[in-house]
Amino acid sequence: MGATPPVVTRFAPSPTGFLHIGGARTALFNLLFARHHGGRFLLRIEDTDRARSTQAAVDAILDGMRWLALDWDGEPVMQFARSPRHAEVVHSLLAAGHAYKCFATADELKAMRGAQRAAKVPLRYDGRWRDRDPADGGDAPYVIRLRAPRGGTTTIADAVQGNVTVADDELDDMVLLRSDGSPTYMLAVVVDDHDMGVTHVVRGDDHLNNAFRQLALIEALGWPEPAYAHIPLIHGADGSKLSKRHGALGVDAYRDALGMLPEAVDNYLLKLGWGHGDDEFISREQAVEWFDLAGIGRGPARFDLAKLTHVNAHYLRLADDDRLVDLVAPRIARLLDRPLTDADRALLRRGMGELKLRATDLDGLAASSLFYLRSRPIPMDAGAQKLLDDPSAGGLVAGVRAALAEVAWDAAGLEAAVRGVADAAGVKLGKVAQPLRAAVTGSATSPGLFEVLVLLGRDEALGRMDDALSREPVA
Repeated sequence: MGATPPVVTRFAPSPTGFLHIGGARTALFNLLFARHHGGRFLLRIEDTDRARSTQAAVDAILDGMRWLALDWDGEPVMQFARSPRHAEVVHSLLAAGHAYKCFATADELKAMRGAQRAAKVPLRYDGRWRDRDPADGGDAPYVIRLRAPRGGTTTIADAVQGNVTVADDELDDMVLLRSDGSPTYMLAVVVDDHDMGVTHVVRGDDHLNNAFRQLALIEALGWPEPAYAHIPLIHGADGSKLSKRHGALGVDAYRDALGMLPEAVDNYLLKLGWGHGDDEFISREQAVEWFDLAGIGRGPARFDLAKLTHVNAHYLRLADDDRLVDLVAPRIARLLDRPLTDADRALLRRGMGELKLRATDLDGLAASSLFYLRSRPIPMDAGAQKLLDDPSAGGLVAGVRAALAEVAWDAAGLEAAVRGVADAAGVKLGKVAQPLRAAVTGSATSPGLFEVLVLLGRDEALGRMDDALSREPVA
């Protein structure tokens, strides 16, 4: 017995748009399966649809994969560039009698389908040129079709779907080369998978029917059959087909528009149809160790943006503070309409440990950081205005302003001084802390008040209190 070949998987997107969230999950599963077995994960760009394929889409797919750390091995294979190889394979089939020339015209095929509709039978090519002498076609244009098996059945032992059997007569003689000599998708996929050494085809279950057609071609060529694993598609939270209203966006939108971290998207996609016990948060290292095809469920997974946001919040809390500053700085700069200075970034870095605990995405993190960097007088949101318009607020903030002007500027000293003002006024700490928070942050909510005061510094904090005390109440 020969040695088992190393595992080779592939991801094969068509460059007609951005990397879709479902495609990203397929790529992730292929990557993890290959890495789990010490194999290779390859990338093929299926750009044979020349009218719809664009370089911008190719770039977007590669960018999305790099962002998610879906690191493929070797250079991407461009399918269109391999067209001569595809044609070569078809002509070998033709010479061996496994394929034939079909001279049926477009009008003939249209009439054939019309008759089949009228008879209420499946629409399939009827094999009219299967056994005819190609000389009968003369110099007319022709396609080359596969001489598919008839009369038996074909069973695929799918690693996810189980054994699936189809009668050979349900499949017609598919076109391999068009009349202009260009290869069809079905042909190109089979040839490329073979030449790339793909051992396991892991893809969406919308390709399951294609597998039987492709397998007939593989058998005609005498090539090894790959193992198949057809993954159920992703549905929306309501169980219907996934669409943009459910959050079915390009991967770039999760990064740019929704402010997600790549490790959060990876973790969420991993759990979208695959599981490992009750584990919710799984690192890439654990995923490589644990991933297997047996863990993929047979039912469609349901995409839930709220759940993804929950996972993202978890990874924000774990993220390195310097990295988060780098990620939110451009967002904050857009909100402030100015570039951030080195001092701004240093202040953000000092406050990030608390800020990230309250955020669920990078946009929220950026928005919650703004109060540190705004120029005086800072704007007040509705909650802050309500707190400062309370009749008792002015006196309490003024009392705190006077007390803080003389204390050591550290959290313990600041808290003691504010407590002293509250005790003197005969009120609870919160009665003083809330209008003070509004004065120095412009909001009713913020990270810990005394940490905020320390980070703002004495002059900035006292200046903001002065601004609040001089403001006109909102009518």
